[in-house]
Amino acid sequence: MADKTAPTSQLRLEWVYGYRGHQCRNNLFYTASKDIVYFVAGVGIVYNLRENKQRFFLGHDDDIVSLTLHPDRTLVATGQIGKAPYICVWDSVTNSTASILKDGHENGVGALGFDKDGHRLVSVGMDQHSTINVWDWRKGKIISTVRGHSDKVFDVQFNPFLPNTIVSCGVKHIKFWSLCGNALTPRKGVFGSAGEIQTILCLAFGPDDLTYSGTLGGDIYIWKGSNLDRVISGAHKGPVYSLHMSDDGYASGGKDSCVKMWDADFKPVVSVNLANAPDGYKGLSIRSVCWRGDRCLAGTQDSEIFEIVVKDRDKPQCLVQGHAEGELWALAVHPRKPMFATGSDDQTLRLWNMGNYDLLSKTTLEHKIRSCAFDNDGQHIAAGFTDGSFMVLRSRDLTEVVHIKDRKEVIHEMKFSPCGHFLAVASNDNFVDIYSTEQRYKRVGTCSGSSSFITHIDWSDDSKHLQTNSGAAERLIFKMPTGKQATNKEEIASIHWATFTGVLGPEVNGIWEKYTDTNDVNAVDANFTAQVVATADDFGLVKLFRFPCLKKGAKFRKYVGHSAHVTNVRFAADKHRVISTGGADHSVFQWRFLPEGTTEDDLPEAINAYVDSNSEDSDSDMSDIGELDSDLEREKQVRYDRVLYKEDTANFKKLMRQDMKPGVKRKRGPTNSLKLEYVHGYRGYDCRNNLFYTQNGEIVYHVAAVGIVYNKEKNQQRFYLEHTDDILCLCIHPIKDLIATGQVGRDPSIHIWDAETLKTGAILKGHHQRGICALDFSVDGKKLVSVGLDDNHSVVVWDWKKGEKLASTRGHKDKIFVAKWNPFDNNKLVTVGVKHIKFWSQAGGGFTSNRGTMGKVAKLCDMLCVSYGKTADTCFSGGSDGNVFIWNGNILQKTVKAHEGPVFAMHSLDKGFVTGGKDGVIGLWDDQFERCLKNYAIKRASITQGSNGMLISESPAVRAIVLGHGKILVGTKNGEILEIDKAGPISIISQGHMEGEVWGLAVHPSLDVYATVSDDRTLRLWEVSTEHKMLNYKELKQAGRCVAFSPDGKAIAVGLKDGSFVVINAETMDDIISNHHRKEEISDIKFSPDVGKYLAVASHDNFVDLYNVMSTKRVGTCKGASSYITHIDWDTRGKVLMVNSGAKEQLFFEAPRGKRITLRSQEIEKFGWDTWTCVLGHTCEGIWPPKCDVTDVNAATLSRDGSLLATGDDFGFVKLFCYPAIGKYAKFKKYVGHSAHVTNVRWTRNNKHLISLGGADTSVLVWSHIGMSDARTNACGESDDSDTDDEEEGYDSDVEREKKMDYTSKIYVNPIMEKEGVRPHLQDMQQLAKLAVQIKRLKPAVSRYTAVPPKVLRAEPPPTAGGKRKKMIQVSDLQLEHVHGYRGFDARSNLYYINDGADIVFHAAGACIVQNLSSGVQSFYLKHNDDIISLTVNQHPKLKNVIATGQIGNTPSVHVWDAVTKETLSIIRGVHSKGVCAVDFSCTGKYLLTVGLEEEHNVAVWRWQDGTKVASAPGHTQRIFQAEFRPDSDSQFVTVGVKHVKFWTVAGSQLVGKRGILTTTESGINIKKMQTMLSVAFGANNLTYTGALSGDVYVWHDNTLARLVQKAHNGPIFTMFTTLRDGLIVTGAKEVLLKDSGPVKLWDQDMKRCKAFAISEGVKKADIVKSVCRLKGKILVGTGDNNVLEISEKNGAIQVIVSGHGEGQVWGLDRHPASSQFITASFDGSVCLWDASAKSLLAKLEVGAARSVAFSTNGEMIAVGLKTGEFLILMTNGLTLWAKKRDRSGAINDIRFSPDGKYLAVGSDDSCVDFYDISQGPGLSRAGFCTGIPSFVIQMDFSADSNYIRVSTGAYINQVFKVPGGAIVEDLAITSKITWATWTSVLGREVIGIWPKDSSNADVNCAHLSHLGNALATGDDSGYVKLFNFPCPEKDAPHKKFVGHSAHVTNVRFTCDDKHLISIGGDDCCVFLWKCF
Repeated sequence: MADKTAPTSQLRLEWVYGYRGHQCRNNLFYTASKDIVYFVAGVGIVYNLRENKQRFFLGHDDDIVSLTLHPDRTLVATGQIGKAPYICVWDSVTNSTASILKDGHENGVGALGFDKDGHRLVSVGMDQHSTINVWDWRKGKIISTVRGHSDKVFDVQFNPFLPNTIVSCGVKHIKFWSLCGNALTPRKGVFGSAGEIQTILCLAFGPDDLTYSGTLGGDIYIWKGSNLDRVISGAHKGPVYSLHMSDDGYASGGKDSCVKMWDADFKPVVSVNLANAPDGYKGLSIRSVCWRGDRCLAGTQDSEIFEIVVKDRDKPQCLVQGHAEGELWALAVHPRKPMFATGSDDQTLRLWNMGNYDLLSKTTLEHKIRSCAFDNDGQHIAAGFTDGSFMVLRSRDLTEVVHIKDRKEVIHEMKFSPCGHFLAVASNDNFVDIYSTEQRYKRVGTCSGSSSFITHIDWSDDSKHLQTNSGAAERLIFKMPTGKQATNKEEIASIHWATFTGVLGPEVNGIWEKYTDTNDVNAVDANFTAQVVATADDFGLVKLFRFPCLKKGAKFRKYVGHSAHVTNVRFAADKHRVISTGGADHSVFQWRFLPEGTTEDDLPEAINAYVDSNSEDSDSDMSDIGELDSDLEREKQVRYDRVLYKEDTANFKKLMRQDMKPGVKRKRGPTNSLKLEYVHGYRGYDCRNNLFYTQNGEIVYHVAAVGIVYNKEKNQQRFYLEHTDDILCLCIHPIKDLIATGQVGRDPSIHIWDAETLKTGAILKGHHQRGICALDFSVDGKKLVSVGLDDNHSVVVWDWKKGEKLASTRGHKDKIFVAKWNPFDNNKLVTVGVKHIKFWSQAGGGFTSNRGTMGKVAKLCDMLCVSYGKTADTCFSGGSDGNVFIWNGNILQKTVKAHEGPVFAMHSLDKGFVTGGKDGVIGLWDDQFERCLKNYAIKRASITQGSNGMLISESPAVRAIVLGHGKILVGTKNGEILEIDKAGPISIISQGHMEGEVWGLAVHPSLDVYATVSDDRTLRLWEVSTEHKMLNYKELKQAGRCVAFSPDGKAIAVGLKDGSFVVINAETMDDIISNHHRKEEISDIKFSPDVGKYLAVASHDNFVDLYNVMSTKRVGTCKGASSYITHIDWDTRGKVLMVNSGAKEQLFFEAPRGKRITLRSQEIEKFGWDTWTCVLGHTCEGIWPPKCDVTDVNAATLSRDGSLLATGDDFGFVKLFCYPAIGKYAKFKKYVGHSAHVTNVRWTRNNKHLISLGGADTSVLVWSHIGMSDARTNACGESDDSDTDDEEEGYDSDVEREKKMDYTSKIYVNPIMEKEGVRPHLQDMQQLAKLAVQIKRLKPAVSRYTAVPPKVLRAEPPPTAGGKRKKMIQVSDLQLEHVHGYRGFDARSNLYYINDGADIVFHAAGACIVQNLSSGVQSFYLKHNDDIISLTVNQHPKLKNVIATGQIGNTPSVHVWDAVTKETLSIIRGVHSKGVCAVDFSCTGKYLLTVGLEEEHNVAVWRWQDGTKVASAPGHTQRIFQAEFRPDSDSQFVTVGVKHVKFWTVAGSQLVGKRGILTTTESGINIKKMQTMLSVAFGANNLTYTGALSGDVYVWHDNTLARLVQKAHNGPIFTMFTTLRDGLIVTGAKEVLLKDSGPVKLWDQDMKRCKAFAISEGVKKADIVKSVCRLKGKILVGTGDNNVLEISEKNGAIQVIVSGHGEGQVWGLDRHPASSQFITASFDGSVCLWDASAKSLLAKLEVGAARSVAFSTNGEMIAVGLKTGEFLILMTNGLTLWAKKRDRSGAINDIRFSPDGKYLAVGSDDSCVDFYDISQGPGLSRAGFCTGIPSFVIQMDFSADSNYIRVSTGAYINQVFKVPGGAIVEDLAITSKITWATWTSVLGREVIGIWPKDSSNADVNCAHLSHLGNALATGDDSGYVKLFNFPCPEKDAPHKKFVGHSAHVTNVRFTCDDKHLISIGGDDCCVFLWKCF
């Protein structure tokens, strides 16, 4: 039995002992059918208690560590550990996989939870960020992913009572997440004062937003919302590991051995201590509880599962037991009974009953146990310990017999001899000791001689010999009991072994793979009678081999379940069972052994859930050495790696820009262009099934990077040219004429395109490497399967329309040739490949699979093609041995010999099959493959007359075959496409070169004919005409590399690869002469012109030989080149030869002798060259890309008129340059079609065509040349290299500023003023304590008379009209009422009508504002957390009032919300950073487009309702300003930006962008450069309008410029609006007012006529319009200075709707002392007077950049401090100037009138406060100033009596000065008694509480005390307005916070009646009005 086949006996998993309790929690549940589900090692277990049976789920390949139950209680989700861990969702009844979730986590999946309705699953990873993923588990895709926490997360669960809410908990934290769109937003749990911060281990939920959590300290924390509400302390003593919610309440389990039940209100009901149970023990720790009805399960740390029945809860029953944590190595089976013993590092020795799976007895010993053995009658059991000692115990009660210690190191193995007299003990000390059982285990011998530790020992039958294995892979045999080594060969050969458990020796050679290390098999056990051996290895596998298995690498059957090392394996005494033990997973598996001949019904359901054996073919029953097919071998070894991919050329542009000297222009490109006309070639040599009929009878196939649709009737081809590299596979959609093609590439793409229109439908990429080798559409056409060329040959299933990956799996280690969907079941498919056929079923995001089993029917060979029969189970595959294999399910039924040599192609028909083989024969078969109905041989004799070409060789191998339109279509290996009539005649449709590179190309001097030669050893002549066919061919002796026609066209010279050349008669194709003078390949060959007197032959030996054509003798040799020759050209007189070499040399020689001469650049250019094919020299400098070597440009050819140079290069481009291409990097047009190298190019004799050759892609491409005359067609515009130079028409300061806007500095973590010093809440507390003491001392002992003066004066409310005073309310809450502001200065198109024109929506700061036009009332959406910079409105009628807004931020989000309810509909994060600067909805409203501010300016399209990304792509290198969908499309959109306009299509999961092509427009102006585009609008028939920086509007048709609307405005056009109702277009621009013009214009649909509107009355400075919107005869206008207006179309009347400050920080704010007016001052240069109750702007005055502002005490004057250091005093009435003065240069940060109205205090950046006496009139004499101020002044407050002033500074210090003298007052006795008139300071003891804990980079900027003195409002750098109680001397005072401002709040003021609070924002230019409550 020396064959290498697998045994026919099998194992079947029967029982797993144990439960995984350590490092896992909450992993034990009752299923709906009352089974128990849990896991151990890598197996999910469903334990049926009633029948005492287990079912197993084996879909994992490593330890399972988490498990959760679906709400239906039938489905289970399990997560595992590993490098790329996955989650399986499976059915606990059928054990079938429902879904596999992959690629979401690293290291492991720590916890899982389903949501309430079971559609979604949440998981947390064991990576360092504890990544949390939410899955749509049926689809296997991630909805949302987020970093969970910086420390470990222990549990994560959906809250079943609140939709879209998830809670996660872990080390010292708990987080409450809300899921909206694709964004998970966390709220940290606030522990507050209710309990200390603890590590939280588990979660449960209650109604009313309650969350229960178990802590490490034993408490149960109860959370209300995200705040800790109450604590049940000491619920357990020690950690609470598990909480479970049942219908009746909650169960908890902890380290204290207790299970506690609680009612629904979490009041204790019952407590059970399991330590007191019959099987309990001290220190029992509970890791999991599950309460259902009257039963409760508890799982323990040490692998037990208990069940508590409520009725007799004192007697918990132990259902499952196993070894506790620690490695498990010791295993022994009882010699007679069905029992076995195990011992592990948990120090227990356990005896088990195999029959009823019970633990019979156990005992705990004092050391870790590593080996054990029964004696031969089972009375005694021995155990070996890690300390070198061993013990013998009695089996029946486990009492000790003897304990002996002779060794120091671990005992690995022990065995009693068969005679029962001896015990052999093997240790790590390299010895085996022999003990006598009769002499109380006295040592009677020692076996020494092993050089390493002993691993296995076996006795012989007669107990006379012992064999040992050691760690050094020695096998020694010793005589017993003396221990002498036996070396005699005969003696050894005659030994019969009692057991065979060694891993070494000839009998078990086969268990080792050919090249393995000897210690990865840990144990074996031979079953002599059944002739099998079981092995246990380090990969978690138990395998069965035949015994003996003599040859290495024998076949086997393998079984999974153990996760890592399997440490031991033994057959039971009766050989009916096998026991295996797991090391780290300390599990014990019991398998049934099914010997040969077991009947089918005993057999298991496919056990090998998804794993393949590492010996792929291990299930075949025949020896597998077959004959090899040379072609097939070569094909298996093709590599598709490329050194350079086309995408690498993108870097060239950058290199080019770096390399260009400033001011140097690139030479302009050509105006002529090329268009692909015909392609010769078909890729048959390494592709298959890649040729199809479309429905109208056209033929689709591919070669190089071109998809070809060929029309037989017209002999015309159409091309799909979007691939960037070789296409390797092609398939056709079952219903429509859609084609899918897959290509080579680093990240190879699959394109799905329409054969009719050649438009791309989808592009799929991102899941394969190297290339795509097979594709197939499912029968309904919705799914596509692809197979990649990566090492695992991944199989991916796509929803191709959406471009989403549905599922993926590793395919096979060798190449897969074909993947085919099952026509009857859309979830099943089959793959065939090298020694491989596999049947797959899709399950969620993964697959389950079964290998085809051959049985005894046949031996496995390479499978090359596959088809399905008439039922879902019947399938036929073609093999490399010429057989067709007939399958039923995955079982082989029979084989039929179909061809001599491999069966390459097969196609199923309605009534049968057609096959094609290497033998060149096509067979027609009946539908059962029983008989062959007809054979067609492909022979020259059968070819019809007038066929389009000739057959090169008889019987070419068939690679593709298909039937249709009454014909058989065949593709051959030789590159022919044939059509066979059913009657027999064959016609050639198309042909090309065979496999091998094509290099040689020459054009006939007088006819439209050209010649090519290739490495396929043929010379071929082709005609360039409408026929496009091969005229003649000749087979060459060697591979050809170059070819030339003689000047009369009668002779053809061919240079060959071996250094020889031949001259051939062009008519007869007979040889004239041949010569072999050189060793290396001939690289170029040319006849001299005129009569063709000489022939020049250039070789890789660095020489050019010159031959005389008449005498055929060599007459000269050109020497002097230092490298191989690449190109040669003659001059017109035949006297001079120009030569290029591989060292970039350009040399010149004289004919005929070959003397070298030198020519200067000027001479070269003027010299008349007969041909120019060289690539070097001064005239070709511009054709070389940056950083390239000489081989990058392979060929060039100059047109006859000397104006156009065409080149072919290594990137697969054919390029067109103007000649001469002088100077670096000339501009060009480039054309795609070839895949990698273009080896040669030539113009035809009349320049009408260009021919190019494609090297390894074997193709010949014929391009037609389009001259100037018909340039309007713009043949292949995509290839225009219109990448612009840096200069640009025009410049505009506003656009420039916006382009350079830096948003990172605005993202609010940066303080708005840099201050120095220690923040108040961090200043030394001791000083404060001292102060307090001093203040106490100042108080008199008895204060009978004086009350302590109030800290701040209480204001009386102003009298109302009737003289009555109204009662003022105490402020305790705020509500945003109105915002004065609109973001126009750096945003655009962000203002819209909604609700049919009743309301408008816009944004300012971090607020979105909906304003009612009639009432002026505003409502707000405030969920953004930073500046909003983009807004759009959904136009679809079903989604009215849906708004999307984008913000800035490090991971900016887009919010989609409802304008009426203000409810958030979705939040989208991802793809972008810095900010989202444009958003737009698609026509159906389902898709959302976003553009980011990051470096790549990514463009992304989302399905916003569920937050999934459809596609994204880098948009542009510079800023993109606007992006909009076409109003009628869901897939097409346009982006505009800095020198950029791009037309995009969503194709599947990819975005395809086309650059706008500039043409000479009708106006005749030649536009050379791309302008900066700022806005976009749309017209009918694919027209697009873009507004440019110059004020022109560009009109595009598709992506080509059609015309210009010149000077539509006289400045940049910032915004355009397309009215959907009537197609009219509104433009808004920057415009200096002229007659008849205006910044807003209304145009007709074609933008021919317009009406202009002015928006301001004759102001000098230009108006800037940033947003326009039109509805019902009104135009809504948003301006650059942040105002919103409405213009009436009829009369141009203007109404101001929103007014605000322009761009620039707003700092100055004060309120009128008696009315509801207030005033603001901004860096935009204006001071504004507002009315708070009317919400209106009363007056505005331009004063220059202003920093501070104040009302006088009586409200009649206003003081304004400017940024320049000047200050003004205005009269409130009419804002007229009263006085002004400038004494300082720093900005005036605060300005104040004294309460008595006498002084004006002016505080500046120069650290000064000046006092001016204003009672003296407008002279403003300075009355004094304060000195000794440490830093700039921020706030000042006068005392109520005007005698003191309090100054707060940038050094966080408060000082008090005398007024007006300016002396500092430091005496506490005085300062503590002062009553202040106002309080605006953020410093001082009274307000320490306003400083937040973590204000490391966010200052509190301002404060103001309400007039009743109870409430202090503050504004800070985090954008919050906060309300505190005053005073608040304690740190972290409680407060309310209000959002809306985006970043810095610079000032706050209560109005005089405390009815409103006004806050102003720094950068956001906004004034917020809050209503006070």
